[in-house]
Amino acid sequence: MKKLWTLLLVGILLCPYSTKAFESSGQCTILMDMDSHRILYGNNIHTVRSVASISKIMTAILAVESGKLNDEVEINDVVLDAYGSGIYIQVGEHMRLEDLVYGLMLRSGNDAALAIADYVGGSVEEFVGMMNKKAKEIGMINTTFHNPSGLDEEDEGNLSTAYDMAILTIYAMKNKTYQKIVKTKKYAVSTDKNNYVWPNKNKMLSIYPYCTGGKTGFTEIANRTLVSTASKDGLNLVVVTLNDGNDWDDHKNLYVEAYEEYANYQILKKGEVEVDNETYYLNYQLYLKNDFSYPLSEAEKNTIRLKFELEKKKEYEEDDVVGKVKVIVGDEEVHQDDVYIKKIEKEKESFFEKIRRWFKNLW
Repeated sequence: MKKLWTLLLVGILLCPYSTKAFESSGQCTILMDMDSHRILYGNNIHTVRSVASISKIMTAILAVESGKLNDEVEINDVVLDAYGSGIYIQVGEHMRLEDLVYGLMLRSGNDAALAIADYVGGSVEEFVGMMNKKAKEIGMINTTFHNPSGLDEEDEGNLSTAYDMAILTIYAMKNKTYQKIVKTKKYAVSTDKNNYVWPNKNKMLSIYPYCTGGKTGFTEIANRTLVSTASKDGLNLVVVTLNDGNDWDDHKNLYVEAYEEYANYQILKKGEVEVDNETYYLNYQLYLKNDFSYPLSEAEKNTIRLKFELEKKKEYEEDDVVGKVKVIVGDEEVHQDDVYIKKIEKEKESFFEKIRRWFKNLW
């Protein structure tokens, strides 16, 4: 990760933004930085469509967060309602919940989706309610789940957008267990009825060396859908495509172009900060509580500036907020954070320094 702390204090608009020609065959596409949520490329990102099996990202993260991954699940007849892609588990079979999640994400098992939903939610219907509740909590503003698998059942599949699915993926990828599952290329498990070996359907793990996970999807209504993530040189990206017949190449090309065009810069560093021409809080130190990084093109890094807006409070205490710092790229504010205050701690005088000061005062 690169740093711009010195540049930022004096940065002004010197040159225009780069205009990299990102392209995608998808009806809906988004390329987003996972840390700052900056959208590096987008096409119809808020268009609501059936999203097929990338819905299983929500099913998986709810299972992971349930705290029940080590539980042994007895497969019941709910799986008889499954069709399409599956891991072909049997009624009466015993399998750990974590193993079911691997089958869900690596093989897109619709039977695994029903088994997980029934066990974690108490019923498939209750679990779908959990999916929609979580969607609202994490900021998926145009999403409605009707089932845990993504199948288009009587034209009521799971409806979402490229933007919302990127937000869901960013949320899920904060979980270490989820990260491990979706990055796994092959998984083997034995139960009381069968031995399974599951290669991951996500070809991006083999096609692109910096890929860290994702999920495939397809139904006749949704057509091909794909979510993938990648990390390189401290820049963590997610790509979502909906209705894209060329999704493998599109995802790879978007990553290649993005990593050529952008680098991640640490713009704010938590700790003490100096503000030019600040004289009101002379006996206090201003500081920040958070780091902030942002992806920038070579041209954009010369357009960065920091704008400090400090209040002149008559009364304030240690660790009070006394203003904000705004990060501006060109003419656009991309971030703001609180500025805090603390007393300046003077260094203690040594014995010899006290003697020296005493003699000096005598004369």
